[in-house]
Order: sequence, then C-alpha cells, then structure tokens
Amino acid sequence: MFLRLSKQASVELAILALALFLRIWMIEVKPAHFDEGINGWFADRMTETGFYRYDPINYHGPLHFYGVFLSQTLFGRELWALRLPAILASMLCVWAMLRFGSFFGSTVARLAALAMAVSPAYVFYGRYSIHESWQVLFCILLLQAILRLWRDGGRWDLFLAIGSITGLILTKETYILHVGCFVLAAGVLWLWQKVVPSRPVLPFARRQWKREDVLQALGIAALVIVFFYSGTFRDFPAIAGLWQTFAAWFQTGVHADGHEKTTYDLIGPLNWYWVALMARYEWPALLGLLACVRYILPSDARLRYVAIAAGGTLLAYSIIPYKTPWCIISILWPFYLVGAALAEEAARWIGHRVVVMALALSPVAASVVASLNLNFHNYTDDREPYVYVQTYTDINFFTVPLLKAAEADPQNYDLAGVIALESDYPLPWILGDFTRIGYHSKESPPADWNAAFVVIETAREAEIEPFLREPYFKRRFRLRSAQEECTAYLLASKFSDFIPGQPEFRPAR
Repeated sequence: MFLRLSKQASVELAILALALFLRIWMIEVKPAHFDEGINGWFADRMTETGFYRYDPINYHGPLHFYGVFLSQTLFGRELWALRLPAILASMLCVWAMLRFGSFFGSTVARLAALAMAVSPAYVFYGRYSIHESWQVLFCILLLQAILRLWRDGGRWDLFLAIGSITGLILTKETYILHVGCFVLAAGVLWLWQKVVPSRPVLPFARRQWKREDVLQALGIAALVIVFFYSGTFRDFPAIAGLWQTFAAWFQTGVHADGHEKTTYDLIGPLNWYWVALMARYEWPALLGLLACVRYILPSDARLRYVAIAAGGTLLAYSIIPYKTPWCIISILWPFYLVGAALAEEAARWIGHRVVVMALALSPVAASVVASLNLNFHNYTDDREPYVYVQTYTDINFFTVPLLKAAEADPQNYDLAGVIALESDYPLPWILGDFTRIGYHSKESPPADWNAAFVVIETAREAEIEPFLREPYFKRRFRLRSAQEECTAYLLASKFSDFIPGQPEFRPAR
C-alpha cells in the first residue's frame, strides 16, 4: 500500500515539476505584453492609492490586480514578479486537474493534467500576467464542486461551489458565460437521459447541507465580493460596477473592437477559429473534442455532463465575435478529461493497455515540441497565432540602456523623458520607477523636446529634430505589430557609458 501511494505521488509530482519548469524557465526572455503593462500599471496605482478602484468599463475583476500588487510589493517591480501570480494560478490548474482522479480514475486525471502541463496555450499564457489562468482555475474547481455535490452532497462541497463562483466573479465578467454553460449542461443532460439513458445514471446523493449552510456560504461570498469591488471598503460606489460592466462587456463582445476572426466564419454566427487553434497546437484537446461524440451513446453520466459543458462552452465562444487567442485556455481543459476518459475506456476494450496509452501520449509528446518552439524560440513571431499584440524584443534597444543607467546611478531615475506615442504600453509599467516622464500624443505635444530621452514614431523625426539642441544616440525599434516604427533618442552625455559608438544625431549649428 505504501509503495503504491508513493508511486502515485511521484507521478503527480513529476507532472507538476514539468509544468513548473515550462512556466518559469527563462521567464523574462519575452518582453512585457501590452496587457501585462496595463495590469502592472493598475498595480502601480494601487501602490499610490492603497486600493484598486474598479472601473466597469475595464470589465476585469480586481482579484488579479491585488495578486500583482502583492507580488510587486514583496519582490519589487520585476518582470518575473509581475508574472508570478499568473504562474501560480496556472500551476494550481494542473494540480486541480489531478484531483479529478477521485471521479474518473487516476489514469484519466494524470493524462489530462499532463496535457495541460505541456500545452502550448497553457504554458504560453501561464507565463503572462493576465486574468485567464485564474478563470480556468475557478472553472475547474466549480466542476469538481458540482461532481462532489452530485456524488456526496457534502457541506464543504457546497462551500466549494459558492467559493468557486465567487472567484469567477472576482476574476472576469465572462463568469456569466461559464456558470451559464454549467447550468445549461445540467438541463441538456437531463433531457438527453430521457432519450438515451446514461450507464450508469448516478443519481444525486442525499444532501448533507442545510439552509443555514447556504446562507453562511452566500454571506461570506458577498462579504468577499464587496471587500474587493469596494476597494477594501474605501470605494463603495464602485460596487455598482458589478452589473454596470455588462453593458460595456456586451458591446465589446458584439462589436469585437478589431478582434474579430472573420476568416474562420462558417454559417451565421458560427466560427471555427478555436477549432483551428486546436488543430494547430492542441492535439490532445482536439481528440477530446472528437471523443465527445462517444458520450452521445449510453455512458457514464458524469462524463456526459463534462462533454456537454465543454461543447457548450466552445459553442458560446465560437458565436461571440470578440476573439483573443488567450481565451482558448478557458475552452480546452474539459476536453482533456473527455479524451483521457475515452483512452482509458479503449484500453479496457482492446486489452492492450500499454499500446493504447502510448498512442494516447503521442499527441501529448507533439504538444511538448510545439510548446518548446513557441515559448522559447518563436515567442514574438507574429506567424504564431498565440503571439498576439506581443511586444517585440526590439524594445530592449531603448529600455536596456535606460535601466542600466538607473541601476548604475539611482539619481538617473529622475532623468526627464518624453514619450510621444499614440499607444505606449507596456512602457509606462517598464519605466514606472522613473519620476519625470511625460506621456504625450500628437494633440498634446511637450512644451520642450529637449530631455534625457525621447521616444516618437519614426515618421515624426523631421518634425522634432530641429528642436533638439544636443547630440543623441538614435535607436529605431518596433514596439509590436500593427504599430509604426519608433525612434528613441538617448542623450549622449548621459548614456555614452551604456551605448557603444558615436551619437547618430547631432544638432545643426
């Protein structure tokens, strides 16, 4: 018994160790993403004000911002600290997948967790400081709570269900979509069992909780939600944003704001963008999608429910015009369970367990190769669909000399700077420790262009160079795709120790 438990623990630890390695190795090789810069900027504002002021137009809950704020407070304004909360959430997702062993068997849970651990999507976006990994975690926990209530009806299962929904509410407004899919899946399962009965049906357990438990759980959930949305009880009017946000969220979802993927349109509102991403990167999930067909036939009612919820979530995201690729991690995970369950079932049917499991692991091995290429080689390559509004490494031409100068002499954090770009993130977060940077648009140019460093669109060089009175190093770079080339001017008298060669710009006499 001891040896068997030790073997099981060692397998799970190996999966978690692999997941951790892929999420932290070379964590700073990829520059801060546009959205990471915004999230980090929000955390910086929390440092100034002491709380997060919720804005319903932002339609993202406060939880992740508090996580980033805590991480930066403890470890400093480092890129790895900015990403640490998302990494922890992504790791907890893998751990939570392993807990499905109590429902579907350890083999199914391990296969599903392994697929998530090495998935190109879960690794790529698990290394991003964005909200989605938290959303996935609470969705997984909610499914486990539903299955536990179904099987055991326990008091703590009720608390887990309400706690998971609370976590979703604190994370992102798309909680309404995921909770709705879980509810609708229950209705669809009930109706389908009238036509093709499940085998086994698995009736609901007698409930072990009381009405007082429901009131207690809801009371705690309400207190937590009010605590975070009110800015730790400092901004009670912001609580109204809980329902005001859906107007902005609905408009964004319908009009897409440039994030529609019309190339993948099918009939009417249906779109196969997510399936195309699965076919390119996520073969275990794609096989899981195909495996859902098997659960139309008589089968375990719990797996039927998972398959229906997974298909419903995919359908909902396919209909919504707004599509950013990181949303895929909210879609993929239940398909891992369905695909792994079918592989386990096939092993029992065929009898050659080793052969079947080897075949099941082959798409996982392909995911490893794709994940390594994406996360450690092609992480800024726009030909990769997961690379989306990603900052290019060219930004280092400007930021590295600046940060080195400040590291050599902290007084350089007070250097005056001018950044005149129409879209400047993630620079406000990267340069957040500099105290005298002015951010300007074409409509509001600075009174004086002469500063220790200046950043403009390259097309404006001729416009501002006549105003510069000293020699500057010039470094051209692209911040990200769909943005014009930029030019950084770094004052030669301040940065000559950190930039080799002679200054490229000298003022006319």
